[in-house]
Amino acid sequence: MSTKQNEANVSTALLKGIIMKIDILCVGKIKEKFYRDALDEYKKRLSRYATMSVIEVADEKTPDNASETVEDQIKEKEASRLLKYIPDSTGAGTDTYVITLEIDGKNLTSEQLADKISGWGLDGFSHLIFIIGGSLGLHNSVINKADFHLSFSKMTFPHQLMRVILLEQIYRSYRIINHEPYHK
Repeated sequence: MSTKQNEANVSTALLKGIIMKIDILCVGKIKEKFYRDALDEYKKRLSRYATMSVIEVADEKTPDNASETVEDQIKEKEASRLLKYIPDSTGAGTDTYVITLEIDGKNLTSEQLADKISGWGLDGFSHLIFIIGGSLGLHNSVINKADFHLSFSKMTFPHQLMRVILLEQIYRSYRIINHEPYHK
């Protein structure tokens, strides 16, 4: 057995006894039934691996042709709502790890995300908080609280759709971690 396979087996064995708590913290409510149905399906699938919750905070209306100052004020208001759900202390020495979704974050493959989730669990983090901003993105006060900055693409996606994509990738990660088949 190769060293990589042995490490993967040890990682899997250790994670099987750990039920991680995963919060998806996001700006805005989902109105479309098809997005809600997709989220519910992935939350159901993930329930065998982790406890999952989606926490929505109110978004702010962005006026047409808003100045940078107005946009920053809007992001700051949304940030104050998000920060209420983020512990003061995260990262090393705590059980909570915060991941922001940002265009300028780190791009990972599905396998690399699975390795990250596995590694965070092995490092003692039993609570992951993924944060998705609103239509303007995240305020620096939230970005600065992150332990990891994740990007799915340089493209912009509707934040409602991003929730579905994120949950699918977390589900895929757990399938990879547990050496279970999943469509490639």
